[in-house]
Amino acid sequence: MKSANVLNLILKGVLIVLMTIASGFGQTKMKDPKTLDEVKKYALGEWESLSVELRPTEDRAGTGKVTPTYLRRHFNFLPDDKFVGTITLYADNYGQIPLMEFEFKGHLKWHDEHPIAEGAWRLDYVLDEGFGVTPLNPQAAEMLNQVPVEGISPFESGVKQDILKKAFPMFHIQEGQVVSDYDLIYFTHGMLFMGAKHVDGTPFDKPENRPHQLQIPLKRK
Repeated sequence: MKSANVLNLILKGVLIVLMTIASGFGQTKMKDPKTLDEVKKYALGEWESLSVELRPTEDRAGTGKVTPTYLRRHFNFLPDDKFVGTITLYADNYGQIPLMEFEFKGHLKWHDEHPIAEGAWRLDYVLDEGFGVTPLNPQAAEMLNQVPVEGISPFESGVKQDILKKAFPMFHIQEGQVVSDYDLIYFTHGMLFMGAKHVDGTPFDKPENRPHQLQIPLKRK
């Protein structure tokens, strides 16, 4: 009898522990954010690429040719609708040969819901606080220096320069221009989705170029 009682107590204890764990999972599991307030709160923090990503990119020389670009993204969504985004470009599929890094700092401008999915919202990234460019090897620095730009020192490998509001013909940026990226944002299953890049490489540089589909997601860091 004593053995049976002890066994019953052990089983009850195990059951209580399992119920507590299950309850904890239920409490920590958050539904996908839908409203604008929910999306803003959920976005706060750091997000990064799952792996090296492939993206079509319009040729900077204006030839109309679309080239493959390999990259990783890292975004930090901050209070007061601020953000810092970093995109690192690579010369290879697996991210073993880094080429260049771009750092974007600025504000988020929210709009209405995007029709791609319930809980998706139109969002602009306004680069009004910083636009850093860092060549990550001598060849990338040499490429950036092909067209000298007034007010910008020659690029050096590993040295970041801020080109905010400076004329930069290679990126089609004019003097005093505040660059904006017209995008979308959507969260589901703990992942952050931005807009899928246009297959012809057209950038999100105008409201009419805002994307219609979802890109490879970012994971929370």
